[in-house]
Amino acid sequence: MPNKQNKTSLVWFKNDLRINDNATLLNAVNESETVIAIYCFDNRYFKKDKFGFKKTEKFRARFLIETITDLKFQLQALNIPLFVYCDYTENSIENLQNTHGFDALYLQKEWTTEENNILDLVKKKLNPNVKIHEEYNQFLFHPEDLNFNIESLPSVFTEFRKNLEKNILVRTLLPTANPANSSYTFKNETRVPTLKDLGFSDFKIHNQSAFPFKGGETEAFKRLENYFFQEKKLGFYKKTRNGLIGTDYSSKLSAWLANGSISAKTIYWKVKEFETLHFKNQSTYWLIFELIWRDYFKYVSKKNNNKIFKIGGILDKTYQWKDNKDAVNKWINSETNEPFINANMNELNKTGWMSNRGRQNVASYFAKELLLDWRIGAAYFESLLIDYDVHSNYGNWMYVSGVGNDPRNRKFNIKLQAERYDANGKYQSMWLQNTLF
Repeated sequence: MPNKQNKTSLVWFKNDLRINDNATLLNAVNESETVIAIYCFDNRYFKKDKFGFKKTEKFRARFLIETITDLKFQLQALNIPLFVYCDYTENSIENLQNTHGFDALYLQKEWTTEENNILDLVKKKLNPNVKIHEEYNQFLFHPEDLNFNIESLPSVFTEFRKNLEKNILVRTLLPTANPANSSYTFKNETRVPTLKDLGFSDFKIHNQSAFPFKGGETEAFKRLENYFFQEKKLGFYKKTRNGLIGTDYSSKLSAWLANGSISAKTIYWKVKEFETLHFKNQSTYWLIFELIWRDYFKYVSKKNNNKIFKIGGILDKTYQWKDNKDAVNKWINSETNEPFINANMNELNKTGWMSNRGRQNVASYFAKELLLDWRIGAAYFESLLIDYDVHSNYGNWMYVSGVGNDPRNRKFNIKLQAERYDANGKYQSMWLQNTLF
């Protein structure tokens, strides 16, 4: 067996919480005699932001705990110990360096400011001899395969999509890493935290939740298998995707995608497998269409950096936004003049989930009707949503608020939307049980 370039490598898991189709993990195992891994429940992500919202609320916190519990179990089968900390990431990695030593660090490549700031702090504490390997691990279409420079990213999604569909191939899935060297034993007394450890009380999943699922790669594959192959709901996705009630109007894969429990490529190739085994139609295509949207917002973020967090968005628009705390609180607390908005906000507050149709409506109402600083709404979504993804969240909020990639700058007519998508009022009655509408 040839000597490997690293004696001990550390895999720093972030939003790539899986063992399948994971370039970071695969490279670490292939290039190292022994591998250890770390995940940090970084204190930064459980503090309040500038608008007063906790960056991660209880819904996503629990999903993350479940995810890390599953990841730890999956890694055990590969002889890789996962060290789990509740501290600042730079302190945790420094601690591992002092106790176990490693000569290489493998991680997913990011570009947003918070993530890069943390990496800079980690680098300052690392032994200068430690080699750092970063991999793009979160795209459907890999950045190295694009046929244009990121600065030339089309400002309209359709142009981006058509170019990729015509000219770029989705890479094949990476093999799952083989078990690492088991002759090394590492003492690992760390444990996955509880909700209480993170400052939350335990809670029961709401009995009307459209997302009653658990976190982790195992659960992601279970859901995919059920939605695609057992129930064949994928074949009706385009017809049902604007639904509001139940678990099966959409794939619900976004939460696992957001923290990397499953890769976009895995979902893409599973759609292709479904098309080969069963049938191909507009619905099977539409799920891939949505994955391309996800990529687009990642590239929009990559091109524009911090502009996606600025009030003028990527267009540098100078609208007169309001900062009306009373109006914001009424929106949050489901006390607006629009029952459809209130119902959707109730669902979000009680479950950490809201349909895509609901999100578009409540965001449009917030930005276009109330004329409130859209970043406050985006930050609230960041706090509550189980499937929060920085690029999709801020990309969508910019889009709906008229400071992003919508060439038509549309405004939703909330009453017409309610009539169209909740014609019998069933959704509103479900989430407004104690109020009139």
